[in-house]
Amino acid sequence: MEITVLTLGDYMTNCYILHQEGSGKCLIIDPGYEAGRILDLLQERNLEPEAILLTHGHFDHVGAVQDIAAETDCRVYISQADLGLPPMITNGRLFYTHTYPVQGELHLAGLTIRVLPTPGHTPGSVCLLVGDTMFSGDTLFRGSCGRTDFPGGSWEQISASLKTLAALPGDYRVLPGHGEETTLAEERAHNPFFA
Repeated sequence: MEITVLTLGDYMTNCYILHQEGSGKCLIIDPGYEAGRILDLLQERNLEPEAILLTHGHFDHVGAVQDIAAETDCRVYISQADLGLPPMITNGRLFYTHTYPVQGELHLAGLTIRVLPTPGHTPGSVCLLVGDTMFSGDTLFRGSCGRTDFPGGSWEQISASLKTLAALPGDYRVLPGHGEETTLAEERAHNPFFA
């Protein structure tokens, strides 16, 4: 699997583009800003998005969704639980075509994506597991975790979600919604919010 990261917008949101080597189909995770920059990269690499996958519904993760979907006619997935977020933190009505299975797998662009509900930062926050890589959105950061002081946030829920992540078997490369990548083993050892 090939992964490209674009860090976009004033909030430095990490957008990920992933595809199987040799495949023209791809997935886009959290296109928060700069739709034109994302579309230009897809064109340069002859990639066609099969779907946009959202880790949650905050404006800095969804800002480019509608423009990309209009241009490419791809699907857009989000958790049902985030559809009730107030417009002030989603920058208007959320655009989507599908909601995630409550817990389960998606098979898109030749990849298997395990959808792991991790509420707390938002009610519908998810982590997406693809092979040995975790796209953690704003649930887990290097040495930290997501805020819970926005509408819909819950410290109790994110604490439980972090315990779920810590208990996963094995190790994962962790690609967060903001900041540097890390590993699950590193976070188990050093992240104070895992304690």
